[in-house]
Amino acid sequence: MEFQDVVRKRRMIRNFSSDPVEDDVRDRILHNALRGPSAGYSQGWAFMTFEGTEETESFWNVSFRGRDRSPFRWQGLFNAPLIIVPFASMDDYLDRYAELDKGWSDRDPNRWPVPFWHIDTGMATLLMLQTVVDAGLGALFLGIFRPDEFKEAFGVPETHMPIGAIVIGRPLPDEPSPSLKRGRRPLEEVVHRARW
Repeated sequence: MEFQDVVRKRRMIRNFSSDPVEDDVRDRILHNALRGPSAGYSQGWAFMTFEGTEETESFWNVSFRGRDRSPFRWQGLFNAPLIIVPFASMDDYLDRYAELDKGWSDRDPNRWPVPFWHIDTGMATLLMLQTVVDAGLGALFLGIFRPDEFKEAFGVPETHMPIGAIVIGRPLPDEPSPSLKRGRRPLEEVVHRARW
């Protein structure tokens, strides 16, 4: 698929079949995440996968409890056979920038104007979303609103923060989010050339 087609076709899907995602496709999605840029080549990310009914159900039981599920508008979301949770690690960046070639001798997070660990993990996540489209699949990125419970349930180290989850599978006919009625903001409204 041409890159512009991947960009144009990328959208959030909320209805999936339960057909499994092939291992080679899953691996390509994960390998492409590693191609994302990272400050100082810190690569302060990690990824957890949930595959098949038993594993994905364990994810949903922690992150989207049963009582929250029954009134949920898009029930087909819970059929997706693959979920990838990207994690960001601030410590990896603080350690990397305390190395000799970076010139800092401390691990002070206040040196960072923005949390690059989240930004870089977000870029890796976008590469996964684009790879999903290129593979002819669909995906939804969603938040994990109980991160401490999630980390405890799945043995995630304190140093790693889930930035969300990517739900992946073969798309079925889908009702688009009502938010799309807002439309995309025009380029001239969001681009400022050399001055605001």
